Amino acid sequence: MRLKISLLKEPKHQELVSCVGWTTAEELYSCSDDHQIVKWNLLTSETSQIVKLPDDIYPIDLHWFPKSLGVKKQTQAESFVLTSSDVGEDGQIKIWSKTGMLRSTLAQQGTPVYSVAWGPDSEKVLYTAGKQLIIKPLQPNAKVLQWKAHDGIILKVDWNSVNDLILSAGEDCKYKVWDSYGRPLYSSQPHEHPITSVAWAPDGELFAVGSFHTLRLCDKTGWSYALEKPNTGSVVNIAWSIDGTQIAGACGNRHVVFAHVVEQCWEWKNFQVTLTKRRTMQVRNVLNDAVDLLEFRDRVIKASLNYAHLVVSTSLQCYVFSTKNWNTPLIFDLKEGTVSLILQAERHFLLVDGGGIYLYSYEGRFISSPKFPGMRTDILNAQTVSLSNDTIAIKDKADEKIIFLFETSTGKPLGDGKLLSHKNEILEIALDQKGLTNDRKIAFIDKNRDLYITSVKRFGKEEQIVKLGTMVHTLAWNDTCNILCGLQDTRFTVWYYPNTVYVDRDILPKTLYERDASEFSKNPHIVSFVGNQVTIRRADGSLIHISISPYPAILHEYVSSSKWEDAVRLCRFVKEQTMWACLAAMAVANRDMTTAEIAYAAIGEIDKVQYINSIKDLPSKESKMAHILMFSGNIQEAEMVLLQAGLVYQAIQININLYNWERALELAVKYKTHVDTVLAYRQKFLETFGKQETNKRYLQYAEGLQIDWEKIKAKIEMEITKERERSSSSQPSKNFGLKY
Repeated sequence: MRLKISLLKEPKHQELVSCVGWTTAEELYSCSDDHQIVKWNLLTSETSQIVKLPDDIYPIDLHWFPKSLGVKKQTQAESFVLTSSDVGEDGQIKIWSKTGMLRSTLAQQGTPVYSVAWGPDSEKVLYTAGKQLIIKPLQPNAKVLQWKAHDGIILKVDWNSVNDLILSAGEDCKYKVWDSYGRPLYSSQPHEHPITSVAWAPDGELFAVGSFHTLRLCDKTGWSYALEKPNTGSVVNIAWSIDGTQIAGACGNRHVVFAHVVEQCWEWKNFQVTLTKRRTMQVRNVLNDAVDLLEFRDRVIKASLNYAHLVVSTSLQCYVFSTKNWNTPLIFDLKEGTVSLILQAERHFLLVDGGGIYLYSYEGRFISSPKFPGMRTDILNAQTVSLSNDTIAIKDKADEKIIFLFETSTGKPLGDGKLLSHKNEILEIALDQKGLTNDRKIAFIDKNRDLYITSVKRFGKEEQIVKLGTMVHTLAWNDTCNILCGLQDTRFTVWYYPNTVYVDRDILPKTLYERDASEFSKNPHIVSFVGNQVTIRRADGSLIHISISPYPAILHEYVSSSKWEDAVRLCRFVKEQTMWACLAAMAVANRDMTTAEIAYAAIGEIDKVQYINSIKDLPSKESKMAHILMFSGNIQEAEMVLLQAGLVYQAIQININLYNWERALELAVKYKTHVDTVLAYRQKFLETFGKQETNKRYLQYAEGLQIDWEKIKAKIEMEITKERERSSSSQPSKNFGLKY
């Protein structure tokens, strides 16, 4: 990626240009120390003087309203605020209404304020105080955050509403990236001259840096895509166009410099797509070196290449190309304004713009448009929205502990409409891509950097949210099977079968692949996980490709097709504990206990093999099912299966075996059976430890009751006989998918 610079031969201003601002993607205003405001039309290359300011006003900054990422096509910025050189020198920060009424003085200090920026939620203000940065909430008595950010005076700040990251530039010749808690994420090497300007692209993926004869394009993590050296003097102010495709810079040598972002690159399998010009893409197939050129009517704004399709949004239209045929794209008009995000799944893709979220099939058919109260599409990105074949997940900005879940087919809330709620703020979400809707899982990282997984199914009971890992910085699901990878502190980890946490947590460590991640340096990021290749971008921008074993993906494929014999044969061929552990968990999840027994034996889990054997001898399908559920730790579900089948004694017995004494007695009293059995086992339990009964309920029911073990054993024998007879005489009942 690089910047294509354009600069007029003769400047349009007579003095230093102090600030610039876009109204649309093709119209810009510039202000100068010559007191003139000039309008630039980029379509016609014409300029015109709009206003001549009084001689005592020297403009220093310009902001248009509305800010327009996400405005509709027909609207444009209508009013702007212009500040002059006497503002901020008094060390005060004041908040004004749009009509010019003073609302409040937020801060007063002894040093000049050179730059301010609103927080993403407009409830905080970031400003400079010499070498310090200060975040001041608008609420009175709220905690103020202040830290030393630079070794020289800070000249410029910017705070992005999408990624919530802060940029700062200083006279110490450095630019830095911070999170909203003031923690440093990136610090540049010292430049030759002070950094005079920084600005985020609207979508928060890129930022631009300006200095003397210098324009730099950077990734949000800090590393540089491109460094240009235009003859501009100091670039004192930078503004991004509404669509994020170009920047304008106010220059010390009276010029306005324009730069288009070109040579963006997208890769998928053997295809590489490059934006060579504003309206032209080049597609290269690296297998046979075939090259195709794609021409567009309007400038390209966003693109995404995945699942054998290239989706391109221009300023007015959306193009869908199949990798099998680059000559005949499907084209449709966009509903609203600038597309800020494209996400792809196997069957369809998602477009996000200022008007909403729109789901389309690859044939161009509109499918749905999910909505929820207070939804702000202008701050959504790939970390806060996730798409699978049947589900759309969106992290709420108003309450960051909540995830909204929608059906792709209707755009309506999933299940019974219950939201997914977590105890901490959520940073990043990702839906798995394969399998049935009922098994769909979502993984997410919270602010403590803990990784969790849960089912997206939301019917009645609370779905369990289970922790998978700690200190996880980035994650990605595989595109062809439900394998998850992540960077965990100093390790690269692959969860070959994350569902193991729901089936048998004990063997989860045996289903992982781990390797040292120190070679990836600080703050690496997973770019993609396609096939058996993981692509990781290091903090310096370089890409590293890691190949993982192809066998777990083949195992997933066999299991999803119920080819259990092939799965066992594969594990015997590979001879790896990881594979056997995955197969054991997969078999229990699919209730194929014969395969589970083989797999557990292969990893030396003898106690579990014995337990599976004991399940085989149980007289009824319901009992077998209940014990398999218990095996996976689903005690309540196991009890429910037995009670629904009328096997009350068996439901009481599993609670006795687990020492759930309160529940065992509760069931016995409720169904008026086996109260003496519960009391007898409780008494035996207490005698073993030499204890006396202290539980009031047990004392109450034990009063006047003689424990007769002969009678109890006879009753139990009768229950088992009854269950066996019932099982053999009844019609083939629900077999719960059990396989032996």
